[in-house]
Amino acid sequence: MVSVLRVHLPSDIPIVGCELTPYVLLRRLDGSVTPDDVPESAPIDGFFLRYKWYRIQSDRKVAVCSIHPSEQATLQCVGCVKAKIPAAKSYHCSPRCFSDAWQHHRALHERATTAVNENGTEEEEKELFGRLSSSGSGVNAGLSGPTSNVGQSLSLNIGSAPLYPAVTAERSGGETWFEVGRCKIYTPTAEDIGHVLKFECVAVDSETRTPLGPSNTLMTSRVIPAPCPIPRRLIPVNGVDLTRHLDSDGRLASSGTFTVLSYNILADVYATSESYSYCPSWALSWPYRRQNLLREIVGYHADILCFQEVQSDHFEEFFAPELDKHGYQALYKKKTSEVYSGNATPVDGCATFFRRDRFAHVKKYEVEFNKAAQSLTEAVLPSVQKKTALSRLLQDNVALIAVLEAKFSNHGADNPGKRQLLCVANTHVNIQHDLKDVRLWQVHTLVKGLEKIAVSADIPMLVCGDFNSVPGSAAHSLLAMGKVDPLHPDLAIDPFGILRPPSKLNHQLPLISAYSSFARMVGVGINADQQRRRMDPTTNEPLFTNCTRDFIGTVDYIFYTADTLMVDSLLELLDEESLRLGVDTIVGSLCCFIYV
Repeated sequence: MVSVLRVHLPSDIPIVGCELTPYVLLRRLDGSVTPDDVPESAPIDGFFLRYKWYRIQSDRKVAVCSIHPSEQATLQCVGCVKAKIPAAKSYHCSPRCFSDAWQHHRALHERATTAVNENGTEEEEKELFGRLSSSGSGVNAGLSGPTSNVGQSLSLNIGSAPLYPAVTAERSGGETWFEVGRCKIYTPTAEDIGHVLKFECVAVDSETRTPLGPSNTLMTSRVIPAPCPIPRRLIPVNGVDLTRHLDSDGRLASSGTFTVLSYNILADVYATSESYSYCPSWALSWPYRRQNLLREIVGYHADILCFQEVQSDHFEEFFAPELDKHGYQALYKKKTSEVYSGNATPVDGCATFFRRDRFAHVKKYEVEFNKAAQSLTEAVLPSVQKKTALSRLLQDNVALIAVLEAKFSNHGADNPGKRQLLCVANTHVNIQHDLKDVRLWQVHTLVKGLEKIAVSADIPMLVCGDFNSVPGSAAHSLLAMGKVDPLHPDLAIDPFGILRPPSKLNHQLPLISAYSSFARMVGVGINADQQRRRMDPTTNEPLFTNCTRDFIGTVDYIFYTADTLMVDSLLELLDEESLRLGVDTIVGSLCCFIYV
């Protein structure tokens, strides 16, 4: 007899906007067991699988915390309600939660106030955020003691008033089941927040339409809203009011200006519970992360996108088609592990996207450091060392170099016909901590290749990526200073002499780290001072671009050729305290974004 043996979800916590795809194990008539789908449109052996999703609503209404979405909310920000900020962002699980998140939360209020009335008076602000009073069955209260500054700005609604409208029909026990889907896959909506979902699966006779046995069901936890990322603004570095140059799509209208974003998005194959044990499973799941990534990426409206750790199947099935809808053309270079080790598992790589209305593709260079390693060992190492050296050097890392032609021009009337080319390098350098020599060699190989391109054409350059190198390391010094001190401690590890003599570790490209512009910001003000405090004054780099529970530091960079490009604005840096609030649900690197 046909029967459904088991159904389960990778995570039992559903999130708004993230697909739920149950795993269904089926026993067929011949006794074989399969996870394959058998839809009604294509029955097998006279049966198909029928699916139904239900939302279970009860008389007890709940909301979930906007900061800790697995926790039930106990208070609501009245200021958010009055400012018409989405309700899901207004809930907190405790006064401490609200207090800790205040800096981030206040930014929501500031943006809402600006959107409603840019010329609002002080009295209007007090009306919106400052007054404390009784209301309905809830009690409005400000936080006191050490957090009294928060209480001065807004009030909190703490009580047991229903957070959702009362249901109109009930079943026994005060529960009502609403059918919300008849497909195997279901994507929770905002209406599902705070409610349990039920999935039902049964084998059905394709002729009589009767079930072939009992239904197999599962119940989820309550649906939670997708956590809200910390808002980030663009900060001008030259005292220019950037908003005057934005078009209706949020991009710069100035003909000679463009934007670039670099982002290590963390491949799904690396987002494991072992590596990120402090993250809940739902925060690591690819259906959740991919929607958040796409929403953030599209929201920046960048002209050029440089991504690292893009899984090959995700590039083909998700990023390329989704970003194509937003006008991007895609280039991709996969790591070489499949080629050199026969590994059939998904492999990540570097992906570069650019807007078709802003740039045209001229040429693509693919850098395989494995090939360079083989050429190196053949040329300089004796036969007895080659095998051992290759086992150290073959790390499968790659770089993708794209030459683009701008469809806009900043040339004057004296040179109207000159093509404006741009070279964009995108790489992910080896991560292993005990292979500093390999990391430096890879960076040196890349910049030497870029030098050859520079010699052949007078062309501005961007060098983007995750270099797995902190400021002050030899690899960073090579990029930022054009050379490495012969006495640098990183050079002490060079078992095969690939870095000798140290005098060869140099290049002539006038590269400058984009974010070092914050250290040279002109003028004073809240934004300038705030960003300077988030920089390391000894290295002129951000204090961090990567933040996990076990590591915080800068490893991601955008370098540019200072003789041909100039930075106008940078995506603001975050402070560690604000970011730590969401470290349980944030994995991967922070993105780097510049206007140039």
